[in-house]
Amino acid sequence: MQVDGIAYRTIWPAADGRAVEIIDQTKLPHRFETVRLETVDAAAHAIRAMLVRGAPLIGATAAYGLWLALRSDPSDVGLDAAAEKLVATRPTAINLRWAVDAVVQEVRPRDTGARAEAAFAKAGAISDEDVAINRAIGEHGLELFKRAYAEKGGQGPLNVLTHCNAGWLATVDWGTALAPIYMAHDAGIPVHVWVDETRPRNQGAALTSWELGRHGVPHKVIVDNTGGLLMQRGLVDLCITGTDRTSANGDVCNKIGTYLKALAAQDNGVPFYVALPGPTIDWTLDDGTRIPIEERDRREVTHLTGQTDDGRIETVRVTPPDAEAANYGFDVTPARLVTGLITERGVAAASHAGLAGLYPERACTAAE
Repeated sequence: MQVDGIAYRTIWPAADGRAVEIIDQTKLPHRFETVRLETVDAAAHAIRAMLVRGAPLIGATAAYGLWLALRSDPSDVGLDAAAEKLVATRPTAINLRWAVDAVVQEVRPRDTGARAEAAFAKAGAISDEDVAINRAIGEHGLELFKRAYAEKGGQGPLNVLTHCNAGWLATVDWGTALAPIYMAHDAGIPVHVWVDETRPRNQGAALTSWELGRHGVPHKVIVDNTGGLLMQRGLVDLCITGTDRTSANGDVCNKIGTYLKALAAQDNGVPFYVALPGPTIDWTLDDGTRIPIEERDRREVTHLTGQTDDGRIETVRVTPPDAEAANYGFDVTPARLVTGLITERGVAAASHAGLAGLYPERACTAAE
């Protein structure tokens, strides 16, 4: 995607071949800065501290993190230690373990002298595959958007509500839930996006709004509790979100607050779609309630960071000093509330049969 006329991915090999570079998403939307990752510890920190976030991008970063680790220690001990370190950074997103396992399987049979090069190539392949997957998700989602706009009779914009950030900043490029939005906008469909702020880290207000603004997509940022009112008043034509892990029965685990949007959508007859790449499906789980839910630092709830009118970046407390806080990062939306799952292979019903129909080879392997 474009930033001030320059094409970027969210992660790319450094020109000197000794590191990878990323966009520091903790500085957005106020500053656009890139960071150089030279060690596996730096990659792990980038994932844990959310310099990178979004399930697909976390996976790509972890894959490159293994390359960085193997450059200094290509032994079996070094490989296993690096893999364990990276997997431990974020427990919810399945892409992280998927990408780490893919690189480990690729390099373990090789001589130690060839492991780093093989890991680099595999990380690059994972990144390129993510771009292709997300482009395909966008194309399948575009057909749904065209249909929804046609059903509206071309009266006014197509009003879309999204939660958190599932755009190109959450992937290597294009995004999942935002990919159809970009493609619809580029195809001339008048799209307007309601952007949930997505407390406590405000990925919607900070990242989704920044992305859409750079692409010229009309949008408004709303507080998280506004979606139900908008749906009641007929101001939302469809909802679309991403997901960090989808169980085999079609339950989706996404940023905290997604479940409440799905409930409001069902109550008001608004279609609720979830866009996901195939690697986000956890075929080992038939029940989304078994997905581990990450609990993050309570300071994300008790404090807010923003830019003052004179340009300073400040962090302030919004609760009493002695207030306790709980910070659950995700919730699970039951498959019964999901209108359809938009994947790189097409749109599926949110069910085991629906997913197995698109991914028969993976469903069969899981069953064994």
